[in-house]
Amino acid sequence: MLHSRRTFTRRLGAGALSLLAARHLGAASVKKEKLIKPGALKKGDTIGLITPGSYIDDEALEKAVKNLEDMGFHVKMGRHLRAERGFTAGTDAQRLDDLHRMFADDQIAGIWCARGGYGCSRLLPYIDYLLIRRHPKVLIGYSDITALLQSIYQETKLVCFHGPVAASEFTDYTRSQLSALLMDGAGPHTIELSEANGEKEEPAFQPTIIRGGKATGALFGGNLSLLAALAGTDYGLDATGKLLFIEDIGEKPYRIDRMLTQLRQAANLSAAAGIALGVFADCEADPKDRSLSLRETLQDRLGDLGIPVAYGLSFGHIDNQCTLPVGIPAELDAAQHRLVVRERCVREG
Repeated sequence: MLHSRRTFTRRLGAGALSLLAARHLGAASVKKEKLIKPGALKKGDTIGLITPGSYIDDEALEKAVKNLEDMGFHVKMGRHLRAERGFTAGTDAQRLDDLHRMFADDQIAGIWCARGGYGCSRLLPYIDYLLIRRHPKVLIGYSDITALLQSIYQETKLVCFHGPVAASEFTDYTRSQLSALLMDGAGPHTIELSEANGEKEEPAFQPTIIRGGKATGALFGGNLSLLAALAGTDYGLDATGKLLFIEDIGEKPYRIDRMLTQLRQAANLSAAAGIALGVFADCEADPKDRSLSLRETLQDRLGDLGIPVAYGLSFGHIDNQCTLPVGIPAELDAAQHRLVVRERCVREG
């Protein structure tokens, strides 16, 4: 066990060795700490831009920088932001180094993931969680970034943010939701459905009540594929008492069935307070498939849990998406497709 750990650590590079040691020394001491809220962002702040998952091309990077600058931020790019190794944005050691440098840099007010893709889950055992706890700041992204949000919250209790990556479409709705939680520090804050999403005719955007009622709990969740992939690891979801939010893209209903079944068996879904489902884009079966529809699948796997469940809230791989603070208490009104974030999620000043 020790030999294999050392072998892999050498592959990551000498710089990762001390970080790995810090993680093992500190993980047990931070798991039971109280909730940590990062400082609020303000115009003029410097945002660290990183790619902890997949490589980002020039066009998407230009868009990411422009989005953040249009919100009034300065942008500092990660040292290895332009690195490339196959499908990932550089080696594990490079992506880990950028994450750690941004948390350690006191000139950086927040950290924004430029894109998702794949690769974040490879980093989880080697993250210096004590460093993060000592330098708490906003971390935001979605999709593959779910792995970082989940592990960092579990190990440090730092409130992280499931929201648009920097290269997303920053619509008026998206910007207003970001500003309300990250800059204005609104709390309580009501998250209504995006009007633009409500005007779309595609089946994926049609809200559905799977089981009515209201539920209250700490927000937790993210991309379904990542939550399923983390099941059985040290960073797997325990849904007990939590208000879950879940989304995905490009998965056929039978795959959605498989992943939800895995979470039912590994994550104690029946003990969740409630489940808010985002827009599952491009997840319908083809006409020739022998398959249940997406909604029939969700009803089958979640409708018998005895808790409020609503589909079609404004988050996911879509243009108009809200921002959700991991770890903050919230209330779901399934019948109204409404979420209320019940307290501030950033510190004043």
